[in-house]
Amino acid sequence: MFLRFVALLPLAAARALGRMAATLCLWSKGRMRNTTVANVELCFPALDAAGKQTLIADSLSHTCQAICETGAVWLWPAARTLELVTDVDGLGLLQAAKAEGKGVLVLAPHLGNWEIFGLYLNVCGCGQSSQLYQAPRSPALDRLIFLARSRAGARMVNTDNKGVAELLKSLRAGEIVGILPDQVPPPSGGDFAPFFGVPALTMTLFNRLQQKTGARVVIGYARREGRGFRIVFREPDPAIYAPELAESLAALNRSIESVVREAPAQYQWEYKRFKRQPDGKPSPYTD
Repeated sequence: MFLRFVALLPLAAARALGRMAATLCLWSKGRMRNTTVANVELCFPALDAAGKQTLIADSLSHTCQAICETGAVWLWPAARTLELVTDVDGLGLLQAAKAEGKGVLVLAPHLGNWEIFGLYLNVCGCGQSSQLYQAPRSPALDRLIFLARSRAGARMVNTDNKGVAELLKSLRAGEIVGILPDQVPPPSGGDFAPFFGVPALTMTLFNRLQQKTGARVVIGYARREGRGFRIVFREPDPAIYAPELAESLAALNRSIESVVREAPAQYQWEYKRFKRQPDGKPSPYTD
């Protein structure tokens, strides 16, 4: 019901609703606000108190705007949603990587609006993409998200062994594979690497896919600006191709850091990125 309500709103009105919700989150001192505070304290220790407070408030604002944009991004017809893309920066990087014929791993961190970025990947002239997908527990929500993300042609792939085999097949066929690289994986699927100087359990699936296929890597996001979104593509840290796992994972996180620093308030600092710590150290989150 919420999604259908916000889908009735123009984008500007949905964003305004998100900013109002963020004000409530900031003053209620609930889980979202507390997680954001913890992450900003961990990742920006050199920032002064006023700077931290500004980043916390702005991050809550952008995350709540992203939530309220979901009606437009998921439920509008694909063509109407894609009209919200007002500019594209660096598309040539993706086109050049695709032209090499080895497949392209597109890393899309939780920055800006990753849903519209995933939708755009299938209409940018580089062919169909395969995108890793973990189904939610609710069957109704699962169907809604699956249809929303695939309505522009994306092939949604489950996070299991069969799904990984499908991703390998797609890369070997020279296609695009999209991955959200900054989710906390299960312990068996990750290793620790620094992220903003803090140990973060980082997925090893990316490294396996790249090493087995020789795929090129591009990192991108959809930045919220003006009346819509700017799609941005960037080159990753060159060490991301290193055969040593530790070096590659560290470069993966540095690549994410580099785009986060372009729009730090639009990163999802509300996510418990550091909830798993090495050597049995306690989580930095209190709730």
